[in-house]
Amino acid sequence: MLSFALAIAGLAMGVIDNIANLQLVKLYQKDSAIFLQALHFFIGLGALVSPLVADPFLADDSCILAANATAANSTFNLEHIRNTLGGPGAALTNVSEYPLHIHGLALTQVSYAFWIMALINLPVPIAVLYLMYHERLLPCSRSSPPLAVADHTEASTQTQTCIMFLLFPAHLNVFRCCNLAKLRDRPATFFILHILGGAILFITDGIVGSYAGFVYTYAVSPPLLMAHKTAGYLDSIFWAAITLSRLAFVYLSYRYPAPKLITLSLVSVMLVHGLLLMFFTSQMFLFIGTTILGLSISSVFPSLLALTEDALEYKGCVTTVLVTSASTGEMLMQLLVGSVIQEYGSYSFMLCCTIASFIGFCLFLLFLYALHVHKKSYIPSTGNSKSRDSE
Repeated sequence: MLSFALAIAGLAMGVIDNIANLQLVKLYQKDSAIFLQALHFFIGLGALVSPLVADPFLADDSCILAANATAANSTFNLEHIRNTLGGPGAALTNVSEYPLHIHGLALTQVSYAFWIMALINLPVPIAVLYLMYHERLLPCSRSSPPLAVADHTEASTQTQTCIMFLLFPAHLNVFRCCNLAKLRDRPATFFILHILGGAILFITDGIVGSYAGFVYTYAVSPPLLMAHKTAGYLDSIFWAAITLSRLAFVYLSYRYPAPKLITLSLVSVMLVHGLLLMFFTSQMFLFIGTTILGLSISSVFPSLLALTEDALEYKGCVTTVLVTSASTGEMLMQLLVGSVIQEYGSYSFMLCCTIASFIGFCLFLLFLYALHVHKKSYIPSTGNSKSRDSE
């Protein structure tokens, strides 16, 4: 049941993520970088706040009443056996034979965390429903034609248009970019920019997901052997750095062009991973590197999305392709890195991230070259392309 609920939640968040990015790009176009940074700031803020909300309701020991009732006796018995067989101070070499209690009355308050997060999110659908009612997009508000389709006279046309607005508020036909007629006669660089942009975000968002998911495992494993509670702060520091950086990049996106910001970010990510790989025995540098990595990598997604959309003049499936590629990378990179860590040990985690950051930087250099070629080849045919898009 929990898996089913999480799958539905993931599907809903994917739809919201895609539509939110698409709407901001369509509404603000050349100024979209600023608003995309603001959107992703709140995404990072949610990722930072959610664990803090849940933490007070998480138990420090087992939630099963049977396990808690026998915990003291089990501890005493294990201590007695160890002292009898191996002498005082001897360590238990194999504790897997002692059963983990999974049956009994579960005492947990974690449901309160879910209720709190649900209440925090409740104003959002209420505001959306109010806006849809105000724009006459709901069936109960169809006493007069919808504002967005007032020029349509037939009732059937109005109904179909309302449904399309409900499902795809960005525009009436969100699949128009998949129309082969509109993709005809496009230069090769048009498709190459889609592919390279998606590949870059596949890697960078994959690094974010992998680092957030495995930095704790890396910290508590040899050679660092960090205390579990101390290592738990790394993930919070990482998301805090991402959140603060995205807030700062709202201003920086207004002052500096996107190519410079992305180049600076990717170079910083590559250097930080290299230094973390060199100073792999330093606990202090792991905290410093985690902070710098969060500050550096946070702006790549919104800046590259705005840059690619602007380069392609807001035609094609740029937002959909990039958002889908980023989500896919965040999923598959964690699976890949986790498999490598399982096979070769925790040190391979930082090595994987370093290699991925280097590949991402090389792909961005190719992206800049393709962008330069696209602008040179696209300028002479601007008039023809405009007439084709207006058909």
